Amino acid sequence: MTSDKWTFRDRLTSWAFLRFSVYVAPFVIALGTIAVMFWAPRQFDTTGTVPLRFHVIADPAATLRPADAIARLRDSSSIAPTARFSTHLAQTPFWFLLEAPANNTSVPAFIDLPSRHAQTISCWSTAPAPALLGAGDRYGTHGDIRFNKAGFALKLSAQTRDTPILCRGTFSGPAYITATALSRDKLEETTLDFQQGASLITGGLLTLAIFVFVTAIINHEWTYVIFAAWLVGNLRLTANAMGFDTEWMGRLIPPGHIEFLREFTFASYYILTATLFVELFRRELKAIGLRWTLHAVRYGGCILMVAAFMLSYAHFIPVLWASASFCIVVLTYFLAQLVFKARSRTVLWYVASMGIVLFATLSEVLEAAFGFKGLAGAHSPVLTALSSSMLCAFAIAERMREERERRRQMQIELRNTYDVTPIGLFTLNEEHCFVRANPALHAMLGLPHAQDGSHRWADYFAQGAERALNELLEGDESASIEIEGAPGTTTDGRRYSLRAIRAKGFIEGSLEDVTDRSKAVERLHFLAEHDPLTGLLNRRGIEHAIARQCEQSDAWALAYLDLDRFKVFNDLFGHSTGDEILRHVAARLVERLGSHVPIGRIGGDEFVCVLADMEIDDAIARCKELVTALNAAPFLVDTRAFQVRGSIGVVECSQGEYGQDALAYADRACRAAKRGGNARLVALRKGAPAFEERAAEISLIEALGESRLPDGLFLVMQPIMSMQAPGESLDFEMLLRLRTADGAVATAGKLIAAAEDSGTIVQIDRWVLATTLAWLSENRASLSRTRFVCVNLSGGSLNDEHFLDELFALFSRYEDIVHYLCIEITESVALHDLEHTERFIARVHDMGAKIAIDDFGAGQTSLRYLKKLSADALKIDGEFVRTMCNHPADIAIVEAIINLARNLGMRSIAEWVEDLQTLDALKELGVDYVQGFAIAKPQEARDILVASSAASFVTNPEVKRYLQAETV
Repeated sequence: MTSDKWTFRDRLTSWAFLRFSVYVAPFVIALGTIAVMFWAPRQFDTTGTVPLRFHVIADPAATLRPADAIARLRDSSSIAPTARFSTHLAQTPFWFLLEAPANNTSVPAFIDLPSRHAQTISCWSTAPAPALLGAGDRYGTHGDIRFNKAGFALKLSAQTRDTPILCRGTFSGPAYITATALSRDKLEETTLDFQQGASLITGGLLTLAIFVFVTAIINHEWTYVIFAAWLVGNLRLTANAMGFDTEWMGRLIPPGHIEFLREFTFASYYILTATLFVELFRRELKAIGLRWTLHAVRYGGCILMVAAFMLSYAHFIPVLWASASFCIVVLTYFLAQLVFKARSRTVLWYVASMGIVLFATLSEVLEAAFGFKGLAGAHSPVLTALSSSMLCAFAIAERMREERERRRQMQIELRNTYDVTPIGLFTLNEEHCFVRANPALHAMLGLPHAQDGSHRWADYFAQGAERALNELLEGDESASIEIEGAPGTTTDGRRYSLRAIRAKGFIEGSLEDVTDRSKAVERLHFLAEHDPLTGLLNRRGIEHAIARQCEQSDAWALAYLDLDRFKVFNDLFGHSTGDEILRHVAARLVERLGSHVPIGRIGGDEFVCVLADMEIDDAIARCKELVTALNAAPFLVDTRAFQVRGSIGVVECSQGEYGQDALAYADRACRAAKRGGNARLVALRKGAPAFEERAAEISLIEALGESRLPDGLFLVMQPIMSMQAPGESLDFEMLLRLRTADGAVATAGKLIAAAEDSGTIVQIDRWVLATTLAWLSENRASLSRTRFVCVNLSGGSLNDEHFLDELFALFSRYEDIVHYLCIEITESVALHDLEHTERFIARVHDMGAKIAIDDFGAGQTSLRYLKKLSADALKIDGEFVRTMCNHPADIAIVEAIINLARNLGMRSIAEWVEDLQTLDALKELGVDYVQGFAIAKPQEARDILVASSAASFVTNPEVKRYLQAETV
């Protein structure tokens, strides 16, 4: 009972002492200070000084002597006496005549000349003749002149006390000439009051600056370091205003350095004020516009600092006034915006502090620059400095409180996040034992909630996890690794992503269960190179396998299998049945070739097998066995049995083979096998003609791809003969050729195919049309019997809007000969986008050219859409023409096309006319034009220019006689 009683008394005493120390004592101190400041008498009574009035004249040439100055001052009736005179930054001498002080006591009196900008002072008595009383400058005084406070004081003797005093002074900066008469006691009291104010402001601001600086350094708060420096700058500005900036910490500053020190102080204070403002309200300023003005303020500080080093004090002051005025305007604007938008206590305290500083600065600037005497004495430098510094300290303290509160909220949020995050977070000691873990980790590992440091990291993860953790700590802090759970524990079979770092003797890390993700990633990796239906390699996987084989094996083979008529299974029994058949085929391939052989499904029913380290003869034997095994037994799907057959192409490969070429050769061999019938095998050995053809194609594609237009392109012209008047017209078709480096000529079919593969077909079409039009324009006079010239246009060019714009621009340039052109477009291209083709044909007709539908009859939907295509001619597909005399059906088709063209108002053109029999049959059917070797092979341009008609190229005697007979 006694123990409880004493405990209660202890708590009560502690509570009382704490409340007294926190609330009572500070309140009493603050209240007592306010009462003393407002009601207690001052320690030093500075009243009783007598302001003196005086006449002033300037001496710009510095040539006046005392007697001359007295005469001018007394004779000038226009000079009114004043008690305060501004020098307006002039550094030349001023003469002023002080009226006699009204002092009838026997106590020696003094005249105080307090200007802190005074550089030299000399005084003379005026009766009966000028006599020097004393002189002084910043380096020393003599006679009755002495240093006093920030300026000088003149001791008056009994002889000079009742007579006017003449003084000559030079000043620097925005100086004011004032003078007061006072007794020795008052002089001492004003001096003590001045020193006390200087000590008060110096001690107060330095103590505050040191406290803030130490606090900032300990807490690494660099904004408060700026504030500490700003307090020292505030102190120096106050010292300048009061006139004791000629000393520092009780030590006098050499007079020759004072002007530069003042300039440097002003520039530094400007920069510190702007920097402190920006750093203190960095977050709030982001929401306010006109940020460029803050940059302008910074540049103003740079200019001011340069001026401090480069300019004299008199020239520096105008720069200071301009920079300070701009800075005041900008800071005032932003302070107003902060008060309106932020409305925080930090802003309000800082606004109050800056308001005092700006008012004091603005008062001095206006007073000095414009002579507003009403602002003189409107503020006390000591009170201004202390109050602004204290208010700014309140703003800093409030900001510190806000930052501390923000950090506390962040800690709370962090702690809440730590508790609720689904990722496991943990802390280990140096022995790798758990000392802290969040709930997610407890649930993830089955870790007990009591953390006594007995549960080791290695107890929950597979062997080697501790070594992996140490390696992770030694590597990149942003790296992560994956580790496995320990067998026989709650983590068995699980996989985790681990991140960890060292922090103050502990290991901090995170653990995430990525078991499902790892399985999904493994599945994605598998699917990236495997076919999901059969489990075999996909195209990408088999291409990688081929590429590896090209690098490793000296001799190997590639087999390409294509199932015959597999589409029938899908169409008749559905895709699910087709998929099941493909699975059975894949299983049989793996069974026959072995799981070590790379097998891939690269199409719907196409398979590729890489036969490594195998000569071509052995590969052929294996593929024959494979065909036999594939055809040996049907595949059972549900209740149906399906007999599947396939064709295989095998190619011989070697080290260094290009993978895509090997695959293309195998595909070509397989297509050859399919053309030969079911269950066929075709093998290509090195040196086979198919290899040479493929090499030629690749060489041609590469030649087209190396430049936009290869060298060696030229045009030939194949005549088109009119069946109505063979000898009266000279029409022809432009055909493209390419002469290669070895002198060989590539025909149009191979050239166009290679151009389409290489992507240069549009450039080639542009060249053909431009060359044709230019040739026609140049040789128009020699083509009097020419009615049309056919030029083929590829599908890629027809669908290229940029090319079409260039095409019609070309037509406009050659509008006088564009009517010769007959643009040929194939039926399949024309029907690909019917609306686009209609617009194209209409525009070609508007330009004056013609349109022909090429290879008509090869498509399947011609008659349905032909009525929408206003073509000028139909070119009958050559496959019908070449065999029409052998197959009656072809004759019927050709006759139908000719009649269709005639009824639609179009011309009919038959191509691939190679013999007299075909020519005669076409004549009987009423075709309009014929083209083919029976008439003429493609001709050079010079031969066309000298020919009289298309019939003049006929060399076959039988055809010649036939044409002559028809003409007669």
